[in-house]
Amino acid sequence: MYFQYGEKEIDYLKKKDKKLGELIDQIGFIKRTVDPDLFSSVVHQIVGQQISTKAQETIWNRMKNTLGSINADTILGTGIIQLQSFGISFRKAEYINDFAKKVSSGTFDLESLRFKSDEEAIRELCSLKGVGVWTAEMILLFCLQRPNIFSFNDLAILRGLRMVYHHRKIDRKLFEKYRRRYSPYCSVASLYLWTIAGGAIPGLKDYAPKK
Repeated sequence: MYFQYGEKEIDYLKKKDKKLGELIDQIGFIKRTVDPDLFSSVVHQIVGQQISTKAQETIWNRMKNTLGSINADTILGTGIIQLQSFGISFRKAEYINDFAKKVSSGTFDLESLRFKSDEEAIRELCSLKGVGVWTAEMILLFCLQRPNIFSFNDLAILRGLRMVYHHRKIDRKLFEKYRRRYSPYCSVASLYLWTIAGGAIPGLKDYAPKK
């Protein structure tokens, strides 16, 4: 399953921002995989914190191949030591195990997130050990497919903004200007900024000062 968007969102962004619009035309339609299962999405995002996308997918595939299904029962039946054996840190294994316990006991009502606002859902997710604002935002985008997610904590989005608009630095005030411009379709803008940051457009460079 891919993140759902179409001509309505693209036309809106192109109308609002000519520079981004030209790059959208060059890139074309983006197929970005989403996972509609909230439990596995939370685990997947905890696994992926502060490691490369490739490392995240390697670990994730090991987990799926061994456990079959990623849910509270399979996680609790695995235990922290075996979770570590998939290639994650002891701390991440603890976070994942704690999350599974809360879901299994009913202490954390995972499915209720589907009916909460973005702000409420982020606040609820951030009450979990190991889940910060960025992780919560990624869950909202890549699981719940919320249309208006734009993460100031995402380094690739900041890089994409610098590349498109030739900024040396993106502070919060400047970031919020772009959030207002892209809203209510910030999630689609995020997909394109990630793709741009990844080098999809030859000749675009990052204008951040050299260290």
